[in-house]
Amino acid sequence: MISIKHTEGVAFIELNAPPVNALGLKMRQALSLAIHELDADEQVKAIVLCSALPLFCGGADIVEFRTGAVWDKPDLPALCETIETSKKPIIAAIAGPAMGGALEIALACDYRVATPDAVMGLPEIKLGLLPGAGGTQRLPRIAGLEAATQMILSGDPVKGEYALSCGLVDALLENNQDFRAHVLGFATRVSHEGDPKRSCADITVTHPDSKGYLTGFRDQIAHTSKYLVAPERCLVSVEAACELPLSEGLAQEKAGFAELLDTPQSRAGRHLFFAERECTKVPGVTRADQPRSISSVAVIGAGTMGRGIAIAFLQAGYRVTFLETTQSALEQGLEMVREHFQRAAQKGRLSADRAETIVSNATGTLSYGDLAEADLIIEAAFESMNVKRQIFASLDQHAKPGAILASNTSTLDLDEIAAVSSRPEDVIGLHFFSPANVMRLLEVVRGSKTAPDVIATAITVAKKIRKLPVTVGVCYGFVGNRMLEPYFREGSRLLLEGATPKHVDDVLETFGMAMGIHAMADLAGVDVGARVRQERRSEIAHDPTYQAVQDRLFELGRLGQKTGRGSYVYEGRTRVEDSEIVQISTNLAGLHGVKRRDIDDQEILERCIYPLINEGFLILEEGIATRPGDCDLIWVNGYGFPNWRGGPMHYADEIGLSHVLERMNHYRQSLGAYGEMWFTPAPLLEELATSGVTLAAHFDAKKEKS
Repeated sequence: MISIKHTEGVAFIELNAPPVNALGLKMRQALSLAIHELDADEQVKAIVLCSALPLFCGGADIVEFRTGAVWDKPDLPALCETIETSKKPIIAAIAGPAMGGALEIALACDYRVATPDAVMGLPEIKLGLLPGAGGTQRLPRIAGLEAATQMILSGDPVKGEYALSCGLVDALLENNQDFRAHVLGFATRVSHEGDPKRSCADITVTHPDSKGYLTGFRDQIAHTSKYLVAPERCLVSVEAACELPLSEGLAQEKAGFAELLDTPQSRAGRHLFFAERECTKVPGVTRADQPRSISSVAVIGAGTMGRGIAIAFLQAGYRVTFLETTQSALEQGLEMVREHFQRAAQKGRLSADRAETIVSNATGTLSYGDLAEADLIIEAAFESMNVKRQIFASLDQHAKPGAILASNTSTLDLDEIAAVSSRPEDVIGLHFFSPANVMRLLEVVRGSKTAPDVIATAITVAKKIRKLPVTVGVCYGFVGNRMLEPYFREGSRLLLEGATPKHVDDVLETFGMAMGIHAMADLAGVDVGARVRQERRSEIAHDPTYQAVQDRLFELGRLGQKTGRGSYVYEGRTRVEDSEIVQISTNLAGLHGVKRRDIDDQEILERCIYPLINEGFLILEEGIATRPGDCDLIWVNGYGFPNWRGGPMHYADEIGLSHVLERMNHYRQSLGAYGEMWFTPAPLLEELATSGVTLAAHFDAKKEKS
């Protein structure tokens, strides 16, 4: 895991434990032993910590957080103490990323040198934790209170130039073949100084008004952190760095880490962390399925979604060709793409020359024949099966052999779309979320005949355009929109029974949803949902109350924000309650024989969230999603489910499957015929709740068997 090389009195401890030099127990033991041995070697004048890999170190082994091995001796705080109290000066030579515990061992060193492109950060807060091996104590002493607070509370990394400017590193050394020689020169100079050792125990945090600064910082983050426990715990620990000796601050920090490690929010953060690493492992897709080469992309439709998709690809360096039906629509689309990059240049996000280069890669056409050389063609047209089948029939005639034909459909049957093609193995769904250039999620929809190398290509391309690809199967709405259907259905039905849009949305936003369901429908467009329902009217005909309020809004032309009226009235983007909605709901309730009553917050939350969870169980039973974490990633990254709850499936495990089952059965009985229609528990939910097995444990067991 490590090797030791001696050069001119300097000992290089080189980490070499692919893939990321994780600081698991064996690595900690090896490092601790090496430092003790080198301390006793009189020939060694200085020690360098470096890496044989393209990164310095990825930090702690997060698996140990779950197993408890994180506390096995030497734990990370103990290793940092060994480094800090070494008799010899220790220099951390950072090339590539140094994240979390990796930066903490570097902070325990006497000196740090880095390459200009090195990336350093303490991302623990994103896992609901605080840095637990000295990060909150040593970083403020070394880099200053303000830089340290920003890094710890954001979890975002910094690069070499900034690290040098704030004192986090002592020198920047070019990342070339002479890097090791430069490090040797630095270490040699340090070892010849009169008193080369530097300990954070001897450094105090200097700031003209640390209390005032931290109070102001609390106020600044109050809105974004109101549901979170880690930010305040991090600030308390940073305060300790300002007020306490290092040893006392470290003890307080370690206690804070242990406290946070056992919180639902940290479990949620770690669940999503592992889910992101699992989601690209797709059954039936192996390393032998090499991705196809993609250099040119075509997008059919230059509307809002098509433009967003094109921008995402252009930003990643791809050439993009728009196909539109009219010259005016094509010109408008290209002009809006140009304006997007010009605005980005004006805001300093990229240079004017870079913006112009990107825009020059966007072209347009009205002819399918001009797509003949595209490697990937993405249809982003109107959500109509007839329209999409016509497009794919044309693509079958004009696209070159081996081109990947993708649909951005959000609800329609991909296999039915692929059926018009003579090459269904090349057809895949790429469901982007609006705005497509901003939203991180990408549902990769696997058709019944989609080739494994096409899926591998989609995942590879998704990463290049900085998307999170989650592969799902074919059904109505796939995973995200299928789970949305019962959530939205109940949010709408509650209006007939006596709730108001604001009451429903307030409950959901208090729960942590980024936006209430009625506000979200207004933002997306009431007409969007209405068109989807028109496509599947026969499937929902058994419930005459189904989305009755939304259908009436559509009839009245109240299409949401774009018309200034939907479930709310809009003053700019500010939503205002509208008494007319109560009247509409009351009239419809009378028409459908629905009794109106007072509805409390608990019922609103349970009626919206638990059917959503139940649908997730059905999706998992059917194999539409491979694992619970896939559902959670989709809902956290695409639908605003609070990440600190870990997604709906993880949340179900946290509150107890028996509780979810009991409440589903409660509404099944209490809501009469409506409850019987919509609140039947999924068989998998009943099975696991009855047996006392969590959903996570059930899928872990399945994974071990396979």
